[in-house]
Amino acid sequence: MIFQIDFQAGKPVYLQLADQIRYAAASGRLREGDPLPALRPLAEELRVNRNTIAKAYSELEAQGIIETVPGKGFFLKGTATPFSQQERNRLLIAEIDEAVVMAHHLQIDRAAFLKTVEERADHFELKPAQASNDNPRR
Repeated sequence: MIFQIDFQAGKPVYLQLADQIRYAAASGRLREGDPLPALRPLAEELRVNRNTIAKAYSELEAQGIIETVPGKGFFLKGTATPFSQQERNRLLIAEIDEAVVMAHHLQIDRAAFLKTVEERADHFELKPAQASNDNPRR
């Protein structure tokens, strides 16, 4: 699995990594039970501190996306979520708000924004193998 970090982005490195893992899980590139890279080798590959990787993994574990198996490593959990419907809605609204603000700053009108959202939703509904073949972040 290849992750890419943009050190010029305004987003913290650990959040960039967490988002990429979430994306890989949503697109089917990562499946339930798949192992994630170990802390040290991934930190060396990305040229970041091992604690940064640990923070990303901790964030994902707190969200119920990954789990730690002592002595074995980190693995993608099933799709069950520990969050209530209300909490899931709150988290989703926060992400949508961020996207709406970004679209506004990029001067993307409402119709174009909504069309893009629909296209991305369609993208994730494709078969996992097909979705990973046309992943724009690769």
